[in-house]
Amino acid sequence: MAPADPTWAGGSWGERATAILCPNPSPMTLEGTNTWVLAEPGSSEVIVVDPGPLHEEHLASVLHHVAGRDARVALTLLTHGHDDHAESAPRWAELTGAPVRAVGRGHDDLAAGETVRVGGLEVLVVPTPGHTADSVSFLLPAEQVLLTGDTVLGRGTTVVAYPDGDLTSYLESLETLRRLTRSGEATSIAPGHGPVVPDATGTVEYYLAHRFERLEQVRSAVASLRAGGGHAPDGTGAAGAADRGDLADQVVATVYADVPRAVWPAARLSVLAQLDYLGEL
Repeated sequence: MAPADPTWAGGSWGERATAILCPNPSPMTLEGTNTWVLAEPGSSEVIVVDPGPLHEEHLASVLHHVAGRDARVALTLLTHGHDDHAESAPRWAELTGAPVRAVGRGHDDLAAGETVRVGGLEVLVVPTPGHTADSVSFLLPAEQVLLTGDTVLGRGTTVVAYPDGDLTSYLESLETLRRLTRSGEATSIAPGHGPVVPDATGTVEYYLAHRFERLEQVRSAVASLRAGGGHAPDGTGAAGAADRGDLADQVVATVYADVPRAVWPAARLSVLAQLDYLGEL
C-alpha cells in the first residue's frame, strides 16, 4: 500500500532473474505486476513466475523477451491465485504449451521443500501462506534471491487478505523468511510488485516489527472504542455494533487515518485478520 515509483520499470536482477512489468498500476499493485523470467545462463528453457492478469500485450511482451533469449517457456509457477498474478494462467498455458504449477490447483501441486529443476536452474519451493492460503515463495539458491509474490512487496507492506489469508499463518511465514535471510540463503527479494529489495534481512525484520505494531494499534483502538462508546457507521455503539464489519470499519478509520482512502478496503481485510487473531470476531 504505497504510491507508485516511476523509476521502477522491471529489469534484470543477477544472472538468472528478469522482471517484465505488466502495465496494470494501481494503489494495490504499485507500478504493476512483476512477471519474473528465470533461467540458468545460456539455457534454452525458462521458468515464468506469475504471468499476471489477462493482458494480451503484456503476455506478448513476455513471449518477446523469451524469444529474444532464443529460449522457450518450459514451466510456469504461480505465487498465489489472485487475478493480478494468475488470471492469465489458462491463456498463458495455451500460448506456451507449458504446464502451470501452484499450490492447491490439482494433482501437480507444489510441495513444501521441493526443488524444481528446468534447464539446469534450481528453484526451491517455500510455502508462505498468510497473504492468501495458497501463497508460496521461490528461492533461487544460486543467486540467494527470494521471489515473494505478495508476501513481501518491493515497497510498503502487504495485505492479509482475510478470510482466505490469516495473520497466524502470515506471521509464521515471516518467521520462515527470517530464518532464510538470517542464514544468508536469501540476501535479496524479488517481489510481485515494486522494485527489487537488496536488503532481504532488514526488510523482513521491518515487516515483522510493522505487523506487531499494527496489531498493538488495533488492540488499542478496540479498547478505546469500547471504553468510549465509539459509534459504528449505523450509529450503534462499538460494544454493540450490528456486525463485525462495523467494528472493522471503526478500527480502519482510527488506525489507518493517515493512509489514502483508496486503500481502506484492503486495509479493512487486514484489520479483520487482526481482529480474528485477537479473538474479536
